[in-house]
Amino acid sequence: MLKKAIYIIIIFLISLTLYHYLSIQSVMLTEPNFDSEYLVNKQSTAPKRLFLKTWRIIKTKYYDPTMNGQDWSRWNKHYVDQIKTQDDAYVAINTMLASLDDPYSKFLSSEEYAEQNTNIDAKIVGIGVNIMSIDGKIIIISVVEDTPASKNGIKPGDVILKVGKTDVSGKTISDVASLIRGEPETTVNLELLRKKQKLNKAIKREEIKIKNIKASIIDKNIGYIQIVSFISSDMTTEFVEALDKTQNCQGLILDLRGNTGGLMPNAVVIADMFMTQGHIVSIVDREKQKSDIDAQSKPYAINKPVVILIDEGSASASEILSGALKDNHKAILVGKTTFGKGMIQKIYPLPNQTGMNLTIAKYLTPKGYDINKKGISPDYEVDYTENDFLKNRDPQLDEAKKIMRKLITSQKQLANAN
Repeated sequence: MLKKAIYIIIIFLISLTLYHYLSIQSVMLTEPNFDSEYLVNKQSTAPKRLFLKTWRIIKTKYYDPTMNGQDWSRWNKHYVDQIKTQDDAYVAINTMLASLDDPYSKFLSSEEYAEQNTNIDAKIVGIGVNIMSIDGKIIIISVVEDTPASKNGIKPGDVILKVGKTDVSGKTISDVASLIRGEPETTVNLELLRKKQKLNKAIKREEIKIKNIKASIIDKNIGYIQIVSFISSDMTTEFVEALDKTQNCQGLILDLRGNTGGLMPNAVVIADMFMTQGHIVSIVDREKQKSDIDAQSKPYAINKPVVILIDEGSASASEILSGALKDNHKAILVGKTTFGKGMIQKIYPLPNQTGMNLTIAKYLTPKGYDINKKGISPDYEVDYTENDFLKNRDPQLDEAKKIMRKLITSQKQLANAN
C-alpha cells in the first residue's frame, strides 16, 4: 500500500512538472479524474468569427513559424469575406489546415470533438472489439464480453473487409476505429472474413467503458501488462492497479503493440515510475527552445527487469515511454520499429463546442533522438505474421519471455554474489 501511495504522489508531481514545461491548458495535465466537460467551449459565435479565431491560433501557436513556407495572411484575405454559414467556416478552416501538410493538426466539428472528449473520459460508442493491423489486414484480436460484438457472434481472428461500404484493406487502425464508432443506437455494417467464409453483420452501437490496462501473471513469475491506450484520464490509476496485481513477479513485460498513443502526461507519469533520475523526454517548441522533463527524485522506483513489446502500430505516447526506458537502460525492446510520431498536439476548445488539435512542439528521446517519421528500433527485431495469429502463436511475446528469464537469472546471480 505504501508503494501505491508513492505512485499516486508521483502522478500529482509529474502533472505539476509538465504544466511548468508546456504551454498546455492545465486541464490536460491535472490529476487523473478530471472531467473533460471543461474542455468544451459552449460560447456561440458567428461562422466568420470562428474562422478568424482559428486562423489566429494557428498563426501564433503552430510549431512551424513559417507555416509550411507560406504567407499565412493569404487565407484571411481569401476567405474572410466569403464565410456566411457554418459549412463555409468548416471548409475554410479545413483547407487552411490542409495547407500545413500536417496530418496531426485537425479541426473537429462539434460531433467529432464530443467523441474525442468521450475517449478521454474512457468511454466510447462502438461495438466492443480490439483490432490490430497485421500484414495490412485489420484483424479482430479480442472481443469485449457483454458488448454488441460478443452478442452478435464476432470472434477473435475475424478479418474486417469492409465497414459499411468502405474497404478497409491497408487503412490505419485509427481510421478503421473511427469508421466503426458512431452515435448510440445507430447501426454499423461489417463485412468479415472467417476461415475463407465471408460474413455480414449489422451491429447496433452502444456506449462502452474502455479498459486501458490488462494485467496478468505468466510463467509463474513474470508480470504481463498490456497498455491498450494512453488516451484516458484514469489510465495511470489503472496502471498502478496493474502493478499491485503483479507486485510479486520478478520481471515485467509491457505490451505496447497496436497502442497508437494518447495523452503525453500519462506516458511521462508511467516512465517516471521506473526512474529516480535522468531525462524522460525533451520538448522543442516553435522557437527551437528545448526543455527537458526529468524523472522526479524519490527514494523508490520499480527496480525489476523490463521488456517492452512494440510494433508498427506503437505511436506517440507509446514511443515516449519506450524511448525513455530504452535510453535510460531501464527496458529492452522487442518487436518491430515503431510508427514514428514525434510531434505534440495541444487541444484547443473553440466556440460552438468545436475544437482543434494543433501541433505545437516536437519531442526528442532522452538521448536527443528525433523519432518523427523514423520510429524507435527494437533491441531484438521479431516478426509477427497473420499466420502466427491464426495459429495462436506469438513469437514476439515468446522472445520477450525468453529474454526475461535470462534477465531474472542474471539478477539472481548478481544478488547472490553480493
